[in-house]
Amino acid sequence: MSFIGFDGNNILNLNLNLNLYLNLNHSGSYIMGRLFNIAGPCFAREHYMLSDIDRTPGVLQLFESKQYFVIHAARQTGKTSLLNALEQNLNKKGDYAVLYCSLESVQGFDNPSEGIPAIVRSILFQARFHPYFSDVVKPQLDIEDYNNVVKELLYYYANAINKPVIILFDEADCLSSQTLITFLRQLRDGYINRARVPFPVSIALVGMRDIRDYKAKIRDGCQTLGSASPFNVITESMTIGNFTFDEIALLYKQHTDDTGQVFNNDAIDSVNFWTSGQPWLVNAVARECVEKLLNRDYSKPITVELVNQAVEVLIKRRDTHIDSLLERLKEERVRRVVEPVILGEQLSMDYLSDDRKYCLDLGLVKEEKGALVPSNRIYAEVILRTLSFGPQTEMQMMITETPWFKNGSLDINGLLKGFQQFWREHSEAYTNKVVMYPEAAPHILLQAFLQRVINGGGQIIREYALGSLRLDLLVLYNNDKFPIEIKLDYQLKSDAPFKQLLSYMDKTGTKEGWLTVFSRDSKKSWDGKIGWETTEIDGKVVHLVRQ
Repeated sequence: MSFIGFDGNNILNLNLNLNLYLNLNHSGSYIMGRLFNIAGPCFAREHYMLSDIDRTPGVLQLFESKQYFVIHAARQTGKTSLLNALEQNLNKKGDYAVLYCSLESVQGFDNPSEGIPAIVRSILFQARFHPYFSDVVKPQLDIEDYNNVVKELLYYYANAINKPVIILFDEADCLSSQTLITFLRQLRDGYINRARVPFPVSIALVGMRDIRDYKAKIRDGCQTLGSASPFNVITESMTIGNFTFDEIALLYKQHTDDTGQVFNNDAIDSVNFWTSGQPWLVNAVARECVEKLLNRDYSKPITVELVNQAVEVLIKRRDTHIDSLLERLKEERVRRVVEPVILGEQLSMDYLSDDRKYCLDLGLVKEEKGALVPSNRIYAEVILRTLSFGPQTEMQMMITETPWFKNGSLDINGLLKGFQQFWREHSEAYTNKVVMYPEAAPHILLQAFLQRVINGGGQIIREYALGSLRLDLLVLYNNDKFPIEIKLDYQLKSDAPFKQLLSYMDKTGTKEGWLTVFSRDSKKSWDGKIGWETTEIDGKVVHLVRQ
């Protein structure tokens, strides 16, 4: 039998000044100030930030009513910042002893004989630096008794500290299946017996996923967790939303108050348009404008043109935040959700599936008007650019001539006819390469072709039209707009696609539009598939481009 000891008086003396730091301004001189944060949790004296507690209404009441609950939200929406604020706020009031504990280091320990001791070590490590927990001396724990050791440690603290104890477990969704079950069973055991035995009055489990949704992944087949499920300990599940338009404006106003640099109203509109208020993106766009594009020249305002430049930089650069999300596109359960979103075929999606909830929890998609769409326009852009990156790279070598540009204008008809020929010659080979998303290959390849041709000289705006079996594209080149709608042939059973395109043309203020339809009939000859029809509807010109 082995034991783990802890001397609460042996505290590492840290003298880190985390509140002050140096920055270089555009002239090279040193200045003091806050930054737009895109790495880790926010701290009020270092970063522009909004109150995370105010953004999560009702969370303080859950502690007061002694609840065990979940907080789940997508990456970098403010979860850890919220926990830091809660720990500081509640400890400062003095009514509770609140301990923050990250479980990120426990990731990968599926065997509870390894995972549970790792959890205990994480708790003990955080306790060393806590004003209440560090005064507790030498808990002697049987570390090999992994079915009880977490419970015993929490019993010990709750009994030794003369305040109600609250534990905030961050990155709780990192725990692997059997370690997670064993951990939750101990929390449940302590929870149901806390009227007789000291135990934390409230525990928050925080991560990207709602732990109550893990049940489908813990056991295979028809195995169950039994009637006393450890998940029954959770009484409430909360999430942290994106910034509203007013909150984006309020965040940027902090920078204006500090530096005098103004974010124009249309710039804030553009940030909201591209990010949908996703906190990391809101900060990243501002940081790119202030620090990179303007090199901290605070005399210049942030304009919509700067915001659009910053967005394009973020899309192309694919910082860690974006890249980590896009890695998920390789997962089969993500493909099962994202591919129908691209195709506009969400009517066949199981709205109660764990795959769907998984993608919602990741923050890749969101629900609007009963349908799934990418969480924001930046994600929508990088999803399709990522899926089309391989074909687009090869197209750069294959398409050496671009005869569709004349006198500063884009010949969109010639361009789409060029793609018809490209699709006829290469569709089979390219479709086989888009192995993760074969059903969406036509959509992906058309957009790769368009991106390759107009790259640097124009822009493609993609709009997922809320599950109405459509994906709208707007190609912008100089002052011209070209609305394009993509369909599969079976979707062309009525005049609805034409009505949808006409509606999109009204929205974009254009008189000419293109309905691109791909055939899935492998028995048809290419001469039977390829075609071009032009008609006039209600004074608007519509081109039906068959592939």
